[in-house]
Amino acid sequence: MGKAFVDHFQAVTQHYLNHRPSYPAALFDWLAQRCSQHELVWDCGTGNGQAAVSLAQHFQRVLATDASVAQIAAATAHERVEYRLAPAENSGLEPASVDLLIVAQALHWFDLERFYAEARRVLKPTGIVAVWCYGIVELEGDAANQLLQHFYHQVIGPYWPAEREHVETGYRQLPFPFTPIEAPAFTLQVTWTRAQLMGYLRSWSATGRYQAAQGVDPVLAFEQAISSAWGDAEHGRLVSWPLSLRVGRASGG
Repeated sequence: MGKAFVDHFQAVTQHYLNHRPSYPAALFDWLAQRCSQHELVWDCGTGNGQAAVSLAQHFQRVLATDASVAQIAAATAHERVEYRLAPAENSGLEPASVDLLIVAQALHWFDLERFYAEARRVLKPTGIVAVWCYGIVELEGDAANQLLQHFYHQVIGPYWPAEREHVETGYRQLPFPFTPIEAPAFTLQVTWTRAQLMGYLRSWSATGRYQAAQGVDPVLAFEQAISSAWGDAEHGRLVSWPLSLRVGRASGG
């Protein structure tokens, strides 16, 4: 029996679209350089198409799939990106057609055995697989960061889906049946105002689950709690996430 799809982001789709951080351009440059051909990339679990649009700068065609109706409906349009409502385990792609397969911040939701079978089916012999996730957010300033960590772990901690553990361990506990390619370290960094950080916190699936269960927005109390440590709300603070990246080549490549 396959793993049933549960849309953890339906209630927070608009926040996800507006407030998720962008991946570094250097990441997509590096991945494109690893590929011998640049005809087709499959962005599996695309969400709002954040990675797909960046990949379109390097590949002739991007197929971006997601099992969430809400996420696909909110995805960013691009002339070289085709969005498709599809589960990770059934892309609808032709066999041996994909130069690069990427999964950004979504592998932990998949039925891995079936997804990896689909990956092997659609990848070219020289194809490359890259999966990544970004870990626990860190905020500039010790006092502000301590409050943020308390919010993450204690306030909404019980509302994270069980799969979140794999993000926190950088996907190292998940199987990855491909010939490994050593990858450099990448970090996500942005400078955000207080309001921008609050928007990001509202994009978390755990925040949506907390609000559904308790009937209140937990970010409101957190914003009040952090206001003193933050100071001027319009003052930008550095926000960072460690990026965990696993890259491999299809067997026979």
